[in-house]
Amino acid sequence: MIELGWIIFGFVVLLALFLDLFVFHKNPHKISIKESLLLSAFWIGVGLAFSVYVYYYKGPQSFLEYITGYSLEKALSLDNIFVFILIFSYFKVPEEFRHKVLFWGVLGAIIFRAIFIFAGIELIKLFHWVIYVFGIILIASAVKLLITEEKEFHPEETVVYKLAKRIIPLSPNYSDGRFFIKEKGKVYSTPLFLSLLFVESSDIMFAIDSVPAILAISKDPFIVYTSNIFAILGLRSLYFAASAILPLFHFLHYGLSFILGFIGVKMLISDFYKIPVFVSLLLLFSAVFLSVVASLLVKKKPSQP
Repeated sequence: MIELGWIIFGFVVLLALFLDLFVFHKNPHKISIKESLLLSAFWIGVGLAFSVYVYYYKGPQSFLEYITGYSLEKALSLDNIFVFILIFSYFKVPEEFRHKVLFWGVLGAIIFRAIFIFAGIELIKLFHWVIYVFGIILIASAVKLLITEEKEFHPEETVVYKLAKRIIPLSPNYSDGRFFIKEKGKVYSTPLFLSLLFVESSDIMFAIDSVPAILAISKDPFIVYTSNIFAILGLRSLYFAASAILPLFHFLHYGLSFILGFIGVKMLISDFYKIPVFVSLLLLFSAVFLSVVASLLVKKKPSQP
C-alpha cells in the first residue's frame, strides 16, 4: 500500500505542474526578471512548506535531512543553469519558448531522477562498496569543476546531436514553438526539440553528481526524492533571473567544487566517522555565500587574447 506521504507529494507535484503550465504560463511570453523572482519565491515556498509536512510526518532528523538535500540540489543546480544558458544561446532559442523547453526538460528530469535515486539506494543496499565509488565520482567531479573555469559547448560534436539529425531531419525554423513540424508529408524536428534533447542529456549528466551527493545526506527514498524534485521544480523560474546575474559570480564554481569534494569525502569516511547533517548544511551555505561574496569583492580578470 502506498504511504500517505507519497500520495501527498504526488498531489502537490501534479498541482504545481498544472499551475505552471496552464495558469502561470498559459501563453508563451518573455519572462521578466521580476516575474522570475516572484515565481522562484513561489516554488521555494512550496518546497519549504513541504518540509513542514516532513517534520510532522517523519520527525526533526528527517526534516534536517530534507532541508540539507533541498539546499544541496539548489546549489548544484546553479551550475546546470550555466549549461542552459549555453544551450539556448547556441540554438538561438527565442525567449518566449525557453520556459516550454525547461518545463518538459524538468518533467523528464522527474522521471530520470527517480530511476537514478532508487537504483542508487538499492545498489548501496546490495553492494556497500558502491558508496566508495560514489565518493570517488564526486571528488573527481569536484576537481574537474575546479580546474575548468570556462565552459565550451559544441553540440555538433556530440553523439546526441549526430543521432538526432540522423533519425529525424532538422528544420531550421522554430514554427511557433513546436518541437516537430510536417512539410510535404515528411516530419522534421525543430531547433527547439534539439535544445530539449540537450537540456535532458545535461540533466542526466548532472544527476551523476547530484544523486550520489544527496545519498550522502540521507538513504531514505522519500527524503532523497522529494527534496530533489522540489528543488528541480523551481529551476525553470530560477533560470530566468539567475541567467542575468550568475555570470557575475565568477568564483561560484570554487564553492560548488568544495561542496562536491566535501560530500565525496563524507561518503568515503562514512564507515569510520559520520559527519552530522547540520555540519553539512552549514558548510554548504558557507561555501556558496563565501564564493558569492568573493565574486562581488574581487573583479574577474579580463581573459588573455
